[in-house]
Amino acid sequence: MRNGAQLIAYADRFGDGTVRGVRTMLDGPFGGLFTGIHLLPFYTPYDGADAGFDPVSHETVDPRLGTWLDVADLAASYDVTADLIVNHVSSESPEFLDFAIRGDTSPYAGLFLDVAGVFPHGPTGRGRAAIYRPRPTSPFTTFTIAGAERLLWTTFTDHQVDIDVASAAGAAYLDRILDRLAAAGIAQVRLDAVGYAVKTPGTSCFMTPETFEFIDDLSERIHDRGMEVLVEIHAHYETQIDVARRVDRVYDFALPPLVLHTLYTGSAGALRRWLTVAPRNAVTVLDTHDGIGIIDVGPDGPRPGLLTVGEVDALVEEIHAHSNGESRLSTGAAASNLDLYQVNTTFYSALGCDDDAYVIARLIQLMSPGVPQIYYAGLLAAPNDVALLERTGVGRDINRPSLTPAEIDRAIRRPVVARILELVRLRTGHPAFAGEFVLGSGPDHTIEMTWTNGTHRVSATIDVSDRTFDLVATPAPSVPA
Repeated sequence: MRNGAQLIAYADRFGDGTVRGVRTMLDGPFGGLFTGIHLLPFYTPYDGADAGFDPVSHETVDPRLGTWLDVADLAASYDVTADLIVNHVSSESPEFLDFAIRGDTSPYAGLFLDVAGVFPHGPTGRGRAAIYRPRPTSPFTTFTIAGAERLLWTTFTDHQVDIDVASAAGAAYLDRILDRLAAAGIAQVRLDAVGYAVKTPGTSCFMTPETFEFIDDLSERIHDRGMEVLVEIHAHYETQIDVARRVDRVYDFALPPLVLHTLYTGSAGALRRWLTVAPRNAVTVLDTHDGIGIIDVGPDGPRPGLLTVGEVDALVEEIHAHSNGESRLSTGAAASNLDLYQVNTTFYSALGCDDDAYVIARLIQLMSPGVPQIYYAGLLAAPNDVALLERTGVGRDINRPSLTPAEIDRAIRRPVVARILELVRLRTGHPAFAGEFVLGSGPDHTIEMTWTNGTHRVSATIDVSDRTFDLVATPAPSVPA
């Protein structure tokens, strides 16, 4: 993976609604800004119960978006990150429909995780209570399989049936997908929901030692195919540090809430403490297709967090206040959310649509160690799409606008977006970012971040209380004619 800024985008919501259209945007109005893109699920269907994260088939591109040739064409010029939804597959998939009809005589019988495979005598009250889950309802669903009722694992929704990744059928299923991604020239595989993939009785069934062993094995299989690994896990920050030691890249999910906390309070202390220990092989984000994670900075049992419980509670309330209550309408049980540990809002709205604060937030992201990924709505400083939320009733849709080429063109003309694009261009093009990162010391209301590579240097001194900054690049970046 190249060390430049990357975009995160849906093919159906960014441009003309196709993979080719995304390429047109990257080559055209955003030319020279990005070296890569996380192309959010483009599999069949892209518009299922979970916006593409419940694929009927990983092995086909939704024909409404394009073909594998279009994906390969994109990957020929940009480092493409694609999702491997590790934990589950749609209940409408051919494999599950065959299993539902034929039961244990189906060639896919071993693909799906029966509760009895983990709890032979059924889950006890204690065993069920110990299971870590992203939703308040049961992680199990009763299906009619070959005319008889069977209880299967459905960690996320009743439409997403969990895979038995330890079975031969589960391993073969994942390998087929990896072969297809490698053939299309995918550079990086994002392991979605991998923290839930291994179920071990007597544990939380989330990020257990067995999960780490599975990640090690799956990463080796991905490396064998010439691709890199990005792990997606929302968890205590020490867990992220542990994961980072084992894989190519891990998300810095602590950064978004800490940046908000910093700008809300005018104190950079917590953010500075994190940047001293944060993994250097991170993918940094402020916003993604999901909400803003909160558990990533909070305590976990006896382990203290980057913020205290009181600070986390205050942070959530500040997000709601700055978004004029819009995030409250879209978060938690309010709007059919799959994940109760995230706040749904655009990052721009979380900062009260304050242009100066937003530019500083992006500057902090772009100066932080790691490869920055910028979500398409965030790139264009999009406010909350309350109309879309009201139309669908899905909380995450408040941060998933559909932007046509004309709307993108208008957004680019806004001064705040022009400032963001200038910073992204600096991050992608300046040689200093291939060098050494140094975090300076100073008053609590300031943060100084410097990159040095030989004679190349980029330094930012940010005052988070009055929301001003000095940015110096040496030598100065050339200005396109």
